[in-house]
Amino acid sequence: IKREKVNAETALRQVYKSFPEKFKVVQLEFMQERFRDVEDVAERVMRNLLKSPILSLSHLEENIIVVAYDLAPSDTASMDKEKVLGFATDIGGRTSHTAIMARALEIPAVVGLRDVTKKVKPGTTIIVDGDRGRVIINPTPAQIKKYEERKRKFLAYRETLETLKPLPAQTLDGREIELAANIAGPEEVDLAVKNGAEGIGLYRTEYLYMNRTSLPTEEEQLQAYAAVAEKVAPHSVIIRTLDIGGDKFLSPLSVPKEINPFMGWRAIRLSLELVEIFKTQLRAILKASRYGKVKVMFPMVSSLEEVKKANQILSEVKKELEKEGFSFSNPIEVGIMIEVPSAAIMADVLAKEVDFFSLGTNDLIQYTLAVDRVNEKVAHLYQPLHPTILRLIDNVIKAAHRENIWVGACGEMASDPLGMAVLLGLGVDELSVAPTSILEIKKVIRNLSWEETQKLASHLLKLSTSQQTRRYLGTKLGRRIRKILKEENNA
Repeated sequence: IKREKVNAETALRQVYKSFPEKFKVVQLEFMQERFRDVEDVAERVMRNLLKSPILSLSHLEENIIVVAYDLAPSDTASMDKEKVLGFATDIGGRTSHTAIMARALEIPAVVGLRDVTKKVKPGTTIIVDGDRGRVIINPTPAQIKKYEERKRKFLAYRETLETLKPLPAQTLDGREIELAANIAGPEEVDLAVKNGAEGIGLYRTEYLYMNRTSLPTEEEQLQAYAAVAEKVAPHSVIIRTLDIGGDKFLSPLSVPKEINPFMGWRAIRLSLELVEIFKTQLRAILKASRYGKVKVMFPMVSSLEEVKKANQILSEVKKELEKEGFSFSNPIEVGIMIEVPSAAIMADVLAKEVDFFSLGTNDLIQYTLAVDRVNEKVAHLYQPLHPTILRLIDNVIKAAHRENIWVGACGEMASDPLGMAVLLGLGVDELSVAPTSILEIKKVIRNLSWEETQKLASHLLKLSTSQQTRRYLGTKLGRRIRKILKEENNA
């Protein structure tokens, strides 16, 4: 700017134009991919310099399909569900939080397409087939007609599931499972209740902290938690404390950029260091217990020391509230997420310190198998039925039951009919799934016997490879579940 006497916009454009050649010099594929990151930053800076409006997905005037390189989980959570008909991204995996949020909001999505942004231009007509992971560009009239018919059949199938809403999630031989919902905010609780959720098994509170310039106050949090507790009463709501990190980032805090954020300063680690922020959240959770049955859960626990420290801080907050004259449920049930291998292995020790476990299968699989669950290049290594995973889950459930505490599962494995059947056979007491999956999972549960799933799980634990477990499960139960869900397959 000083040397050539040009404005900031011109300077940015000139420097940016030199980047492609510089990145081509570096032959590492990783660095080639990082060019898109630089490109995105440059585009954002340019928009700010030109004071160009930034597209918001929360207030739209017309129906759209979003095509993007990537979407932050907070972008997905704030989408206008009535106007966003679907979305497709270049990167991401089935168990990334963006994909999970899309399913929770009933927004058709396909992620990890690598180059969809290069192939789809603004104004292009496309079909997003979230069930089959396909995006059809410029579909023919025949294809449009075919998908309209599929949509009609799917909606009719959903209507048949509605008849299951008042019925319990009970197996043919009488084993009843608590079937709850995963939500990210009060706006999703109505959908959960509509689908017959028996409470909220996972309230992801981090979305209260995202896409804003200041931290949520204690009163803001109290209102959000109390609203959910009231709506699901007499059932319970499990409020997970702040789980920031990985693919979820906190706007108001100066959280340092990390090379591997999934294994860095996140979740309970962050809360135990930022004690005042942690205490504010715990105060709001405890106060919300006056409005319904509230339980608190700590995420990403990896050691006994973390559990003890978190419980100590919770005790301090209780004493502070009592001194201030506030009432709350006491005792309040306290649980932890089992999503780190060290916690799964030490489950017998940790079970003595808490009231319940919740299996976070998404991260447990990721950390145990060393597979980045948002990296489509290693997606084939992400194996929920890996023998190691099944043995860890079995260890956790047995350790918990020996201490007379219950075990839930709130990862994507619980939402998959085959995965759910395995969890059922291993002995989970509660399942928490996306609101839109509740009725379908209930239908499968009501058409299986607990005894048969126990025998199935027992045999799976004796197998040595993922290929063996998948083949055995598919042979023994695949066709049966497809028959149970035949209405959907016909759609």
